[in-house]
Amino acid sequence: MHAETRDPARRRFLKLLLALPAAWALGPRLFGRDEFSHADALLAAVEDARRTGRALDPTPDCGDDDEPTPSMTEGPFFTPRSPRRASLLEPGMAGTPIVLSGRVFTRDCKPVSGALLDVWHADDAGDYDNEGYRLRGHLFTDAEGRWRLETIVPGEYPGRTRHYHLKVQAPRGRVLTTQLFFPGEARNQRDRIFDRRLLLAVGDTKDGRVGRFNFVL
Repeated sequence: MHAETRDPARRRFLKLLLALPAAWALGPRLFGRDEFSHADALLAAVEDARRTGRALDPTPDCGDDDEPTPSMTEGPFFTPRSPRRASLLEPGMAGTPIVLSGRVFTRDCKPVSGALLDVWHADDAGDYDNEGYRLRGHLFTDAEGRWRLETIVPGEYPGRTRHYHLKVQAPRGRVLTTQLFFPGEARNQRDRIFDRRLLLAVGDTKDGRVGRFNFVL
């Protein structure tokens, strides 16, 4: 295995190319400059394939080099028994809409059906609802391990960059507590617990933003 294939940000870039055919042309708009630089060679290959008409091999959602998703601190704002729902959006809610999606796999790349994802995060101003369930909810993966959630881009607050909190659990499995981050954020390097292995692949649409992340349990 070439050393560069172990880079998790690059692997997620490769996977996104299959899902977003125009990603080769969007480049740094989808990723921070550091993350994007690892995929320059692949972009050249994509452009060559378009020019010559040669087909690229499909890029799978999960490969032999995928490692378990890193765990991360829960933080002080978790609330149990959140409502089951696939959208955290509410009328009049401030913030940029975003659709988060991805899949959940086992370590041997089998999709996990019925996996629980419990999500909570700050609002557009960087505040958490610690009295109710605003911007809190849980959902389950489908038969192919797919998940999809509508919410907003969270705000920053002192000491922290933009992030989502999640608990992910396969049926009868152990709970993975982790966080997801946005590429290209100025505060990433100043956030003491930021982990680039937990970067979302993010793009823009006419209705807001999209983000993708695959969990490996």
